[in-house]
Amino acid sequence: MRWRKGRRSSNVEDRRGEASPGGGLGGLGNLLAIAPFLLRSKRGWLILLVLGALYYFGSNMFSGTTHTGPPTVGPDGQVQPSDAASDELAQFVAVVLADTEDTWGKLFQQAGSQYTTPKLVLYNDAVRSACGLSSAAVGPFYCPGDQRVYLDLGFLNELKKLGAPGDFAFAYVIAHEVGHHVQNLMGISDKVQRARMQSDKVTSNRLSVMLELQADCYAGVWAFYAHRDRNMLEPGDIEEGLRAAAAVGDDQLLRRSGRAVSPDAFTHGSAEQRAYWFQRGFTSGDVNQCNTFAALSGQ
Repeated sequence: MRWRKGRRSSNVEDRRGEASPGGGLGGLGNLLAIAPFLLRSKRGWLILLVLGALYYFGSNMFSGTTHTGPPTVGPDGQVQPSDAASDELAQFVAVVLADTEDTWGKLFQQAGSQYTTPKLVLYNDAVRSACGLSSAAVGPFYCPGDQRVYLDLGFLNELKKLGAPGDFAFAYVIAHEVGHHVQNLMGISDKVQRARMQSDKVTSNRLSVMLELQADCYAGVWAFYAHRDRNMLEPGDIEEGLRAAAAVGDDQLLRRSGRAVSPDAFTHGSAEQRAYWFQRGFTSGDVNQCNTFAALSGQ
């Protein structure tokens, strides 16, 4: 991808390096809870001081490096330097997020509406959101409760393990989660959630698949404009995106885990479906071509 000269979004929250919520020392809440007991003695004061330092500096306190805190993204969208590799990736994320802002801002404006930009949170290990406490093992996700995309940069390594390396493969993942934000703004997510609550397990799963495939299609729509209007894509990028979409298909993931492949258990769609809908969005550049609910309701 030709991304280095792109605008960087100021909507990135960098929480990397923060103490894991609910783990280790238990975070600030648990530290405050035991503080009254520690303050009763001189030794307790010393323990509290050490624990406070550990909470503040996190795992970097004894790392032997000069880094004293997590990198941040300033008002100008520039990620402050720390680890070179991870920060370059954070810069990449900020550019991709900015490009989705430009695309969806324009499309919403053309539709007579206004696009509310989401925040994107970078974190390590675990993170607390309006949707609860989540481990990095769940992968990237969007929380409609706080309109934030949550992303552990380590997921790039997971994509490589799944056979989907490349910068555009990671961009597809970001664009997919932003697609869920678009669904949230359009009221689609709420309608699907209500319908799922009133449905049996199989029907609920089918509705989830339709929602996820539509987000794939929206990711393709973003790629269309990123390529046509800003010339960001290079030869092979779309193939990277298609491989990434297929790699996270339910059938592929079930096979890798040694489990039986049952379409009724799918929640995100098969490899073929995910690649198809991403391609459909990219080929058309038309949001109206992403009505997976109408296309799949009779199947």
